[in-house]
Amino acid sequence: MNAGLPSIAADHLTSLAQLCKGTGDPLRLEVLRALKTDSFGVLELCEIFQIKQPAMSHHLKVLAKAGAVTTRREGNSIFYRRTLADQSHPEGQLLAALFSAIDQVALSSETDALIHAIKQEREAVAREFFDRHAEQFREQQELIALFDQYAESVRDLLLQTNPHKGQTALEIGPGEGAFLATLADLFQQVTAIDISREMLDKAEALRREQALDNVELLQADTEDAVQQGIRVDRIICNMVLHHVPSPADVFEDCASLLNADGALIVTDLCRHDQDWAKKSCGDLWLGFDPEELTDWANDAGLVSTDSLYMGLRNGFQIQVRRFDKP
Repeated sequence: MNAGLPSIAADHLTSLAQLCKGTGDPLRLEVLRALKTDSFGVLELCEIFQIKQPAMSHHLKVLAKAGAVTTRREGNSIFYRRTLADQSHPEGQLLAALFSAIDQVALSSETDALIHAIKQEREAVAREFFDRHAEQFREQQELIALFDQYAESVRDLLLQTNPHKGQTALEIGPGEGAFLATLADLFQQVTAIDISREMLDKAEALRREQALDNVELLQADTEDAVQQGIRVDRIICNMVLHHVPSPADVFEDCASLLNADGALIVTDLCRHDQDWAKKSCGDLWLGFDPEELTDWANDAGLVSTDSLYMGLRNGFQIQVRRFDKP
């Protein structure tokens, strides 16, 4: 009655051996370390590790065959990321142990600087797009999702966190400022940050028009906000993650920005294949699997709680997520 077990065990041993062999190279381990929270394309990895494309492509092919990395297509580009370790299988348990071990090794200062430079390049692309197209912001936004289609859900999820006038809030990427009035009514002080000066000018005009005196606008990203010592009780991030260089870094920064018992509300696109959004709307990423957001939040020490999902007629799906800081 145990006739099937030997072949299953043999399959597992083959996969385990392949994983050990495929990752048994210092450079490949460095690549896996660099992919801890980010996705990179082949050319970006070539730049980070200062090697030629054929060599990097070979290493990535070996890692993919071993099951250590997986790919995602973003328009015409392919990005590599670490495989999510399924610990219900021996291969996943070994992979999780490997990731845990290499993550204890700090990246070299040179590698860290090159990764930071690539993220800065991505941010510069996003900033240039929004500075150039600020006047068409509403029109471009409506190509994907109208603010009114998700604003009420965001407000409902925010109200479930029991906000009050003694608390503070931060909005990341306020756009033209459509959600600022809601935040100003709920919180004592609201800070809104954006990397685009042109977009901030639009939000500032609305702030003055509606006399939102408890709202402050800053040209900054989340890393800047952390460095400035900003601390808040609630953070709102509406339709921003698919524009940022490293969504995982945003979660890490938000965990630092939040006070204890704070909450982060994220609204963004579920993964899709409509690559025209990269050119027309300045998107860096074609949405995200819900599991990706959960994993980034968990790594940052945040806990996923409530979630809402909305399908739109144009084929996009929006996820509204709440993450709490214990």
